[in-house]
Amino acid sequence: MSRLSIFSQAPRSFLSRGCTAGLASLCALVSLSLPALRAQEDTAGAISREVKSIFERCGQAVVKIHAVDEHSELSGTGFFVDPTGTIYTSYSVGGEASDFTVQFKGKKYHATQLMADLRSGIALLKVDAATPFLPIGKSAELGLATPVVAIGYPLDLPESPSFGMIAGFDRKYLGRYFSTTHLRVNLPTQRGEAGAPLLNFKGEVVGILISSVDSGSACYALPIDAAEKIRRDYVRFGDARHGWIGIDVHATENAVEGSNAEMTEIHEGTPAAGSGLKTGDILLQVGRVPVHEPEDVIDASFFISAGDSVPITVLRGKEKLTFNVQAASAKPEAMALGPSKKSAVPLKLEANPR
Repeated sequence: MSRLSIFSQAPRSFLSRGCTAGLASLCALVSLSLPALRAQEDTAGAISREVKSIFERCGQAVVKIHAVDEHSELSGTGFFVDPTGTIYTSYSVGGEASDFTVQFKGKKYHATQLMADLRSGIALLKVDAATPFLPIGKSAELGLATPVVAIGYPLDLPESPSFGMIAGFDRKYLGRYFSTTHLRVNLPTQRGEAGAPLLNFKGEVVGILISSVDSGSACYALPIDAAEKIRRDYVRFGDARHGWIGIDVHATENAVEGSNAEMTEIHEGTPAAGSGLKTGDILLQVGRVPVHEPEDVIDASFFISAGDSVPITVLRGKEKLTFNVQAASAKPEAMALGPSKKSAVPLKLEANPR
C-alpha cells in the first residue's frame, strides 16, 4: 500500500471514530436535557393555566371606569371590594374627576365618589347595585419574586390579564419618599390600568396599581394592607384620618435592641409633648409596627389614625417603657416624609382620553 493510500485512509478512520464518539456524547446530552425541557414546559404551562384561572374567576369583579376632569374625559380601572358596590381605584382615576360611569357585565352604572386620599393615592367609589367582589389578601405575606397577576383595561382595549412578580419593597423612588412602603412589580403597565387589582395566586387582592415606572415597563402598587387602613378610616370617620405624634428621629451609630432610631426632638404642642417620651429614647415600636431604623417611622405613621391611642415602646437606658399617645390629625408640614423632607406625591398612570 502506498504512503499516500495509508494517509488517505487514516483520517477517514479517525474521523469516523470521532464522529461516533461525538454523536454519542450529543445524544447523551440531549437525553439529559429532555427532562429539564419537559419540566420547563410543564412549569410554563402550569403558570399559564393558573393565570387564566385567576383571570376567569376574578375578572368579573374588575370594572372599567369613565370620568371627566377639568381637562378631558378619563378612563381607568377599579374593582369591587364588597357585595354592595364599593370600588377601589387609584386617585389619578377617582380623585379629582366627576361624572363617574362604571362598566361591568356589559352594562353601565353611575357611580359616586365616597372618598379620595392623595396621600395614599387611592379613591373609593360606589354603584347602587349588588355586585361580585374580590377577596382581600395580606400584602405583609409577600416576598421577593412572589408571582402576581393584574387585571385591567389598558388603553381602549378589553379587560386583560398581566403576569409579573414582586421585585422590591420601596419607601422612596428617585429621591422622593412614598407615604408608606410600596410594592415594586415587574409588570408592564399602560394607560387605563391605574386602579387595577394586584392578585396573588389565590385570587386575593394584595395591592392596587398606583403608578408606572420607567415608561411603563414596571409599576408601583399600594399594598392592600395600607389601602384597608384608609377604608377602615372611611367606615369609622367618613374620611381618611392620618394621625400625627410629633417626634423627630435620627440614626445612631450603634443599634440597641435591634433599633438605631433615636428620638432627637419632641415638638411643643404635639401629642408627644407631655406623654413621658424624652429625647434620647431609642424607638422600638409604634402601634403594631416594629422600628429598626428611622425610616420605619414612615410606615408606622401611615397606620396611625387621628384620635387613636397609640402605644409607643422605647428603650431608655436599659429599661423598656411603653407610653400611650393620643394621635392628632396630621398637619400639612407633618406630611413631609423622611430625612429629605420631600413630600411623597403619588405618581400617575396617565388617564386615557377617550
